[in-house]
Amino acid sequence: MTQAYGVGDELPPLDIPVTRTLIVAGAIASRDYQDVHHDADLAKEKGSPDIFMNILTTNGLVGRYITDHFGPAAVLRKVAIRLGAPNYPGDVLRLTGRITELAELAGPDGSIGPVGPVGEDPVRATIAVPVGERPVRATIAVTGDNGIGRHVTGTVTVMLPVTEDIPVTEDLPAPSGERAGA
Repeated sequence: MTQAYGVGDELPPLDIPVTRTLIVAGAIASRDYQDVHHDADLAKEKGSPDIFMNILTTNGLVGRYITDHFGPAAVLRKVAIRLGAPNYPGDVLRLTGRITELAELAGPDGSIGPVGPVGEDPVRATIAVPVGERPVRATIAVTGDNGIGRHVTGTVTVMLPVTEDIPVTEDLPAPSGERAGA
């Protein structure tokens, strides 16, 4: 099956159950030993209803959302996020995304010429997709919500090689000046 990507395309949502194990394992894996991420009694003493997820675990889940959608060839290059409502055990984190920009890398210096509008969405993921010898970058706005409200906003950059199974939208010019897919 062939899939082309264009500005405005929505990624399917990813629902992630927020378990006590996920919260504690994420904190341990990221060496974040702050008690509010593993000790419910101490978290309650500090005014929280329970332990809550740390930013590094959320950071990894946002990256996973992008790589789960674009496949194992996707390589994360940058993740920058902001947290909002905390993730507590028993909740579900729903990540959603939308492509807001496509840009072709113009030359050997890596300069970029945008070919689509940039949205004002708080979370963006950028994908560089090689087309011939001129890669294309797609920017994806991503948000993460739970039962309390908006948990995460930020930016992710990922490299994604083009294969015959994953072409870029036909609206992007090919290196020769012809339209891709023509």
